[in-house]
Amino acid sequence: MTRKKIPIKKIDNINARQVTFSKRRKGLFKKAQELSTLCDAEIALIVFSATGKLFEYASSSMQQTLERRNQHSGIQGLDNPSIGQQLGSDSFGMLPLRKEIEDKTNELSQLNEEELQGLKIKELQKLEDILQRRWTTISKTKEAKLMEENQKLKQSFLQEQRQSYESFTCSSSEFPPDNGSSDTSLKLGLSLFE
Repeated sequence: MTRKKIPIKKIDNINARQVTFSKRRKGLFKKAQELSTLCDAEIALIVFSATGKLFEYASSSMQQTLERRNQHSGIQGLDNPSIGQQLGSDSFGMLPLRKEIEDKTNELSQLNEEELQGLKIKELQKLEDILQRRWTTISKTKEAKLMEENQKLKQSFLQEQRQSYESFTCSSSEFPPDNGSSDTSLKLGLSLFE
């Protein structure tokens, strides 16, 4: 019996995505270790999760492997003071943006119920306030959409009633008028349309 081939696309379910990430990461690290052992290859593997967590595997030393890679390709690493200073300095105004991205990434992972361990009471209360504000915003948005949809349904219903009334009055006018003294005609009408 063969395995079912899954399409390679982003998994929408967060829990299923996390489980798949964990299993595949372990499998990837196992394959890297096997390749290193079988072929006597020096391997360094770095993985960042969607929440920003770092996972790494190195057959020997990660630092030595990265240095060797940088020497081999002619790229100077972050050990170079000029590059390190450029990246670390705020000459481009990037420091506040980096801090904001880091804060938002942490906040997002906490809202996804990840990395909640070690949070203090004030941080948990802040997280609760954020969730409450978002819940209120979502509720108001949904309420507005429902009110709009309700209004459209009312208009559609009234239009159907109007058409039904008009078709009934048109069909009743096809009868010849009674010239007698008694009025035997039936008159129906809705007060909504007067």
